[in-house]
Amino acid sequence: MSPFRASPGFTEEWQHFGFEIGDGVATVTFNRPEKLNALTFDVYADLRDLLGELEHREDIGVMVLTGRGKGFCSGGDVDDIIAQLLEMDTKGLLEFTRMTGAVVERMRRLPIPIIAAVNGVAAGAGAVIALASDIRLLAESASFHFLFTKVGLAGADMGSAYLLPRVVGLGRATELLLLGDRVAPTDAVAMGLASRVVSDDRLSVETSNLAAHLAAGPRLAYGATKILLSRELDMDLGSSIELEAVTQALLMTTEDHAEFYRAFTGKRDAEWKGR
Repeated sequence: MSPFRASPGFTEEWQHFGFEIGDGVATVTFNRPEKLNALTFDVYADLRDLLGELEHREDIGVMVLTGRGKGFCSGGDVDDIIAQLLEMDTKGLLEFTRMTGAVVERMRRLPIPIIAAVNGVAAGAGAVIALASDIRLLAESASFHFLFTKVGLAGADMGSAYLLPRVVGLGRATELLLLGDRVAPTDAVAMGLASRVVSDDRLSVETSNLAAHLAAGPRLAYGATKILLSRELDMDLGSSIELEAVTQALLMTTEDHAEFYRAFTGKRDAEWKGR
């Protein structure tokens, strides 16, 4: 991650969601359980700005997104967002939609893995935020709803028409984005939209175990892998192979790669430094 920062320090406390750092794991908890963690303008803005900061932190190896209560995130709040959008002019609306898109763009650019621990409904923008994560773990109570058309808007929002076909295929994505129907957790796993389903009372433990594993791993290698996966989506094979060749040559010069060899020959576990 980049060490280059301007004079402002990192924000350690965020007003519009829970934020904790421990053992290399940054956990964001959507914190409006009475509304199934529906998003407000402030939540969007804080999440956008947090993602911009995390890119520069070296004390974090993985990010976890989850929700408090019975929902992961039910999308934009009908009263706090949608009602106000109806009063905005075109310039204000474009500023809003660009802000929401910036959240997804920064999630995909962030050079650390993001785990979405989906503990309940993930609807609208909440479904896209989970989609933009790198790994999705679902509780048995979880579900996805890409419901933009159900509110009279395009099913393509916040990058969903770009990301979803690449995760589940064009045919499945077309159906999900057109109809906006509920996707049950077992169906989400079957179509590749999620990694696995666990019982509700095991979601936190399974997420913590996976996050701890990633946080203790080779961060440069993880970051490069995520960046290449994103960059190569629209490249031809020759360009992809060249980009991978340059990346691997650079990583072969790192302390982590040398540490692997020392650990292997010394018959011990590697001690990754992210260097």
